[in-house]
Amino acid sequence: MHTAKIVDLFAGPGGLDVAADRLGLPVVGIEWDEDACATRLAAGLRTIEGDVRAFRPSAQHESEVEARYKTELEHVRGANVLAGGPPCQTYTVAGTGAGRRALEQVLELAKRMAVCDDLQEISTELRKLDDVRTGLVLEPLWWALAAIKDGRPYDAIVLEQVPAALPVWKTMKEVLEGRDYSVEADILHTEEFGVPQTRRRAVLIARHKKVFGSDGTTKMPMSTHHRYRKGVARGVGDPTKQPWRTMDEVLADRTNFVMVSNYGTGGDPKARGRRGFDEPSATVTGKISRNRVLLKNTHHELPRLSHAEAGQLQTFPADYPWSGRAVAQQIGNAVPPRLGIHILAAALNIDDATRDGALESLDRDTFLGIPRETSLPDSYQPELA
Repeated sequence: MHTAKIVDLFAGPGGLDVAADRLGLPVVGIEWDEDACATRLAAGLRTIEGDVRAFRPSAQHESEVEARYKTELEHVRGANVLAGGPPCQTYTVAGTGAGRRALEQVLELAKRMAVCDDLQEISTELRKLDDVRTGLVLEPLWWALAAIKDGRPYDAIVLEQVPAALPVWKTMKEVLEGRDYSVEADILHTEEFGVPQTRRRAVLIARHKKVFGSDGTTKMPMSTHHRYRKGVARGVGDPTKQPWRTMDEVLADRTNFVMVSNYGTGGDPKARGRRGFDEPSATVTGKISRNRVLLKNTHHELPRLSHAEAGQLQTFPADYPWSGRAVAQQIGNAVPPRLGIHILAAALNIDDATRDGALESLDRDTFLGIPRETSLPDSYQPELA
């Protein structure tokens, strides 16, 4: 098993950090949204609140910042695994001219970063873009190339975002493959990894050949469950895989309901997706709180999902301490921890027994709502080795 020390950029409310914690891996997340940071603080996750660009490993800070984040900054400077889910809203608006232009800008800048000796010059250009979020998607690549230039390349890199990010990941793949990394980038379906929700995510995994071997091929995690297909009965498919998981498996206090979602409807009431309690949820978005819940075969309205229930559909523990404002948005933006465990295990050569133990631990808290056997005080901060 690879000994990892992870820095998580754009860490959000903690999806990947929860995954790392269940695997026993130390992680520090950098996040600038104060509401997501409130959730992270309540969950006891080690966090630096601020702009990821201000906390690059080579950055110098005022004494007050150094004192406040002393152990976290030491961790970031010594991290050997880079992870993140950078924002990409500016080019994920399908079919729009502005979205296409933003994507073209990002891809061109990524290619220039690959051949530019002065990364600071590129950084200055990124800050001048019309929308700051356009350039932030390349921040992990900036960190990776800067580490290579400093002679301490990251052992592994893990990135996750919406499917529209795949062209960016493919371009990063080309850049990193020219620098002794074995890289894979593809779309994963969350229900194929035991998440009770259909959600497609673009994932990049890069592993340095000097650490993992020049003959080793980087691969995406192997799916463990069937893919959901409308009209195909549960359990039909590869007999070596498990059936996809259903909403009522995780929402223990609910049954015999239909969830009506706005996702992917363009606001057309006639096109609103419907999923029954015995199916996976549709994609959990920042608008999950607007989803209606109806008693099956009736028009009777049931209570809408609580924050805890929405989080459970993302495979967060039932008692996860969602805090701050815009909680639905935090939940919708997060990496499902169960998917995160699979991705980290594949990236870091974590053995099956350790991975499965982490999954079982998470499932006890997510699907059954059973508290962890060993609870830690809110103020607990593990010491770095």
